[in-house]
Amino acid sequence: MLGVIGLDARQESAYRTLVALGAAEVTDLAHRLALPETDTERTLRRLERNGLAAQSSAGADRWVAAPPGAALGALLTQHRHELEQAELAAALLAEEYRAEAAETAVHDLIEVVTGASAVTRRFLQLQLSATAEVCALVAGRAVGVPDAEGEGAGLGARNGVVHRVVVGREVLAQPCGITELSAALGREEQVRVVERVPTRLVVADRRTAMVPLSVRGSQPAALVVHESGLLESLVGLFEAVWREALPLRLGADDTLSEEGAPGPDATDLEVLSLLLAGMTDTSVAKQLDLGLRTVQRRVRGLMELAGVTTRLQLGWRAYEKGWVARGAGGRPVHGGDALPDGTGGGRPAPGGDGER
Repeated sequence: MLGVIGLDARQESAYRTLVALGAAEVTDLAHRLALPETDTERTLRRLERNGLAAQSSAGADRWVAAPPGAALGALLTQHRHELEQAELAAALLAEEYRAEAAETAVHDLIEVVTGASAVTRRFLQLQLSATAEVCALVAGRAVGVPDAEGEGAGLGARNGVVHRVVVGREVLAQPCGITELSAALGREEQVRVVERVPTRLVVADRRTAMVPLSVRGSQPAALVVHESGLLESLVGLFEAVWREALPLRLGADDTLSEEGAPGPDATDLEVLSLLLAGMTDTSVAKQLDLGLRTVQRRVRGLMELAGVTTRLQLGWRAYEKGWVARGAGGRPVHGGDALPDGTGGGRPAPGGDGER
């Protein structure tokens, strides 16, 4: 916890122990820290240089802790000043970069980043630099933008930054897919699902984008695209996929139907959302850790609640009743698709049974 002010784990442990004891001999402190006496004394010397410890007047081998309020307060003030200076330097560099970017050469509009660690680091920089919005097309992992080898870094919503994520349908079938998507929705990320994303992509503030390069036999690589016609095309690609994707709804609160009667509960809405995303009854049961008959019984209950007899009708009524989200302009997203009949097909199940 004190690493932010320059203390390593050993120094923090020694200081905490010394504060708890008030004063201690080097031998006693070394025993408590499970360290050799030479390492303990070296650690105490470093604490002394930071103003956190001092030798006692009772003897050279006895040390006392400096009052945390004053000692740590001084270190915090020092590091706060250093951070302010770093922020100022960063702002000046950013301004210089923007001025230079106004006359950026064509060949500088695209960066090629190679190496797994470099790709991951550049992705994190891109994500953290966003101040308004992060948009992503994701395949392979539930939350994140995978690099050229399919590994990804997680997207984490931050205050004031909107996250819109479209995931490929294969994500729903992964062991931790639903769990990760639920966590993303809990962070107020907007998540939608499509059958297959055309490419992995992340766009920060519509000013910078990153797409992976997959070259057989080579090390992982990615393209970083700056403001240009190509960036506008990538933004347009994301928006096109976003419009056609199905909003995902998991773990929602209980709702009321139009007539004021109790509506579907949270589990019903999870089942419905996954079915609308194209999963079969068996897959839904596995992902939600429910029995197959439980899923089918809930589907029948939803059909009774909606007053319909087929799963195709249930899909439409779910949109009409507001149980699931609608697309732009009030158009049901994938509203013409039938709910899977539980066997992998898209045909409506006659009679609303869901069992064959």
